[in-house]
Amino acid sequence: MTQFPIETRDLTKTFDSRTAVDRLSLQVQPGDVFGFLGQNGAGKSTTIRMLLGLVKPSSGHVSLLGHDLPRHREQALRKVGAIVDAPAFYDNLTGLENLRIFSSLTGHVAPHRYRETLRWVNLSGRENDNVRVYSHGMRQRLGLAQALLPEPKLLVLDEPTDGLDPQGIREIRQLLVDLAQQHGLTIFLSSHLLHEVERICNRIAIIDQGRLLYQGTVQSLLEADLQFKIRTDRTEQAFQFLSEGLKLPVFKNGNDHLYLKVPEADIAAVNRSLVGQGFQVFEISRHASSLEDIYLRLTRC
Repeated sequence: MTQFPIETRDLTKTFDSRTAVDRLSLQVQPGDVFGFLGQNGAGKSTTIRMLLGLVKPSSGHVSLLGHDLPRHREQALRKVGAIVDAPAFYDNLTGLENLRIFSSLTGHVAPHRYRETLRWVNLSGRENDNVRVYSHGMRQRLGLAQALLPEPKLLVLDEPTDGLDPQGIREIRQLLVDLAQQHGLTIFLSSHLLHEVERICNRIAIIDQGRLLYQGTVQSLLEADLQFKIRTDRTEQAFQFLSEGLKLPVFKNGNDHLYLKVPEADIAAVNRSLVGQGFQVFEISRHASSLEDIYLRLTRC
């Protein structure tokens, strides 16, 4: 039986008369880089706080790494690293001193882990600088180092690239990919940067008003929306042939192109049919929507 790093069943949180999270069921699989997407106010942060035991659910079930929350809170959170909101540090202390202080509050950390995690987040050589001279990106990476100290199997990150410039976003993106691929971590992250999610996440969940709209692989979501752009010598007649003759889902974009939504394996047969009917086919190309396009359509932004 698969032990899911994160599993929720009918997770619900209400505040007075408002339902922030509504019967949310998630399954994050081992090794996932899992993107958790939704508009502001969709229930992402509330969900993350329930996952970490910071907010008590109104109803439903949460388990982390096979352990129930809140019944087995200590076992559930022992191998979980997290960043919720912007990391906060003592500015008058060094990066290394900050890590030592925070680790003393959460349990024993092997001495070699400080230098090791600082090396992973590319802060080697800056660990003895006071945090007040750190850039925003360096603070974010120090927060990741802190989350990595207990040798976690699961990282939970709430907007890890918030406020970063393009270089900082790129550094965090590559770091997360390395942590997943080289160190075998499962990563659960919320983000508004959908193009970044599309690049690094293999699976996602999209929620709106606390309800789940989609859960699955990024690839499946994109492929389900895959279309093919077709350009022929007679657009109107080709449209009639495809829609009425072959009964295929096709629509026009002006007088120049047709867009056809069929499995990629069927496109060669479509081409043969067009040529067989005397059409000159000048172009058949993939027209894939981005994750952002699909997300905006699902959430009706």
